[in-house]
Amino acid sequence: MAQRIVSVDAGSPAARAGLRAGDELVRIGGEPVIDFLDYQALTARRRVELTVRRNGRERSCVLRKGEYESPGLEFEKSMMSGMRMCCNRCLFCFVDQLPEGVRPSMRLKDDDWRMSLMMGNYVTLTNVSDRELDRIIARHASPLYISVHAADPQLRSHILGQSRGARLMDQLRRLSEGGIEFHTQAVLCPGINDGDALEETLRALTELPGARSLALVPVGLTGHREGLAPLRPYRAEEARAVIAQANRWRERLLSERGTRFVFPADEFYLIAGVEPPADEEYEDYAQIDDGVGLLRLLETEFDEAWRALPERERMPGGGLCMLIGCGVSAAPFLARLMQTHPITGVEVRVIPVENRFFGPSVTVSGLVTGGDLTARLREEPGARVFITECMLRSEGDRFLDDMELGEAEARLGRKIVPVGRRGEDLLEALLGARDELGGR
Repeated sequence: MAQRIVSVDAGSPAARAGLRAGDELVRIGGEPVIDFLDYQALTARRRVELTVRRNGRERSCVLRKGEYESPGLEFEKSMMSGMRMCCNRCLFCFVDQLPEGVRPSMRLKDDDWRMSLMMGNYVTLTNVSDRELDRIIARHASPLYISVHAADPQLRSHILGQSRGARLMDQLRRLSEGGIEFHTQAVLCPGINDGDALEETLRALTELPGARSLALVPVGLTGHREGLAPLRPYRAEEARAVIAQANRWRERLLSERGTRFVFPADEFYLIAGVEPPADEEYEDYAQIDDGVGLLRLLETEFDEAWRALPERERMPGGGLCMLIGCGVSAAPFLARLMQTHPITGVEVRVIPVENRFFGPSVTVSGLVTGGDLTARLREEPGARVFITECMLRSEGDRFLDDMELGEAEARLGRKIVPVGRRGEDLLEALLGARDELGGR
């Protein structure tokens, strides 16, 4: 596959070798260049032999450069190949249960292991051939993030709606033997892949040296599942059973492997009505992007930043009213955090926002839409509205229902402040708004 060059940096190794825009890169060191991972790996040396095509004729040239110096080439496609799309029909696919009016980009079903390497996206490997698996190992593409769901081949195939799902454990063994590490997740559905099935998954994964962790995530179901598999959300007692099962393994694995390995997502603790584990039990928070430990880390960081304030900044007693809009499940946790950590001159009220867009069973903050947020907060008094930046998924200024941040602010008649997920981010945002509005 030839890669078309669109520009060459002035004074770069490629420019010195005579390459120019319009040339096509055919091979590096005799190897075809499939994508940017090949390009980066094959050019990470001091002497690079290129085969390029110009005006239909191939020619060879040699770049001389620092070992990790960029060759100075820009290509027509940033990934140098198209995105690899999902070929599964998962029982719980979130895309299949989206309502009308959702932002168009949410309907994209990608399943690209390269984005797993770069961005931590979870992939199933059902669209990865044996030859491609060899390339992953050859390119040392580690760590990856892999959706397991179940180790049993037949059960995994059923969950994914894809017969190639049965190959996973063989793929994971090959990756592990090839020195590739991977974090894993299992989206759990009540009565389907929890209980004994989860026990088998845990046994299988903990036998693989390359497996670094397993996140347990409860299935997310919207109110738009007409014609889809009959699934239901977890009940409190079922969530507690999953946590208890995980805890048995966590205690044993900490002794045997020096890691707790299995980490239930925050949502399991919220459903169960159980306090999330202490900060140290999340170890290095390797699964935080999968909703594992977000609340505990937020509390830990907020507490540390709050205690570092002078005592005069930590006085209760009202002041400017500020609102935090969030999902229903996290609201009690955040409300308690605000109550136990007063800020001088600020009264913080946590407002749970019921999700009418996706359905009331969706309770996480990251899926709160602009329409639901503004409808809930329109009559609530408050000088500022604070939200998690996770609600804004498109260039940081658009909610999942395609409402722009500016439109939401216009509906509320006040500023909305997106806040990063770190605890000090929230504290700094509250203090900054107070000082800006003269609330001290």
